[in-house]
Amino acid sequence: MSEISLENIVEATLFVAGKPMTAAQLREVFEESERPDAAQVIDAIQVLKVRYENTGLELVQVASGYRFQVRQRLSDWIARLSEERPQRYSRALLETLALITYRQPITRGEIEEIRGVAVSSNIVKTLLERQWIRVVGHRDVPGRPSMYATTRQFLDYFNLKSLDQLPPLAEVRDFESLTSELGFDDLLLSSDEASNGQAMPEEEHISEDNHLTSDAEVADGHDVADQAQNEVQDGELYRGTQDV
Repeated sequence: MSEISLENIVEATLFVAGKPMTAAQLREVFEESERPDAAQVIDAIQVLKVRYENTGLELVQVASGYRFQVRQRLSDWIARLSEERPQRYSRALLETLALITYRQPITRGEIEEIRGVAVSSNIVKTLLERQWIRVVGHRDVPGRPSMYATTRQFLDYFNLKSLDQLPPLAEVRDFESLTSELGFDDLLLSSDEASNGQAMPEEEHISEDNHLTSDAEVADGHDVADQAQNEVQDGELYRGTQDV
C-alpha cells in the first residue's frame, strides 16, 4: 500500500462496490498486516469529499454506508440515458409513506384515521415490495394490527443517514407540504399520468357503511408483510447508522 494512496484505494473500492460501504467494510479490503484504522479511513473519505466538490459526482453517507452518486442537480440529464421511465407513485401512496416516516411505528388503521380515507392493500404491498417499510411489531389491541416503520433501504434511497435528518414538522396534516419537505415530489405522478390511468385505485373515502379495511385486504397485506420482517425484532425501529 506504500506506493498507492489510501484515498485511491477507498475511491476505487467505492466505485466498484455497487452499494454503500461502511468504514469497517472498507477496512476489510486490506490485508491484516496493512489494514488502516477506522480514523484513517474516515480521513481518506473526507479528502475524497473535498476532491469531488466541483465535479458531477459526490461522496455521501447514507444509512448503509458511503457511496458515490451523481449530484441531484444533474439527474435530468442522466435520466435521458435510460430508456425506462422513472417509477412514479400516487399522492395517496406518498402521503401514506410520509405518515409512516413521521409517526412510526404506526398501524394502517391509524394512518386511515389521520388521512380520513381507507388505505388499500395495493399501497401497503407496494411500499413493502420496495422495501421502504416493514412490519416491526403488532399493536396490543383487538386484532393485533401490524405496526409499520421505515427501513434502511428507505434511508438509502432518499439519501438519509438517519431519521434524525428528517425536516422537523410539528403537524403532519398538511400533506402537500409534507411530501414536498421529504423530497417525494419527484416521485409523484403528474396529472396527465394519473388521468391516463397510470395509478391504481388506491383509496376510497370513509363512510359509516364503509369499514376502514376489510378482512381480505388485511390478510393480503399481511402476506407480504410477513416476508418483510427478516431484519427486525418485534417493535424495533431502524433509525439509521451510527457507524462512521
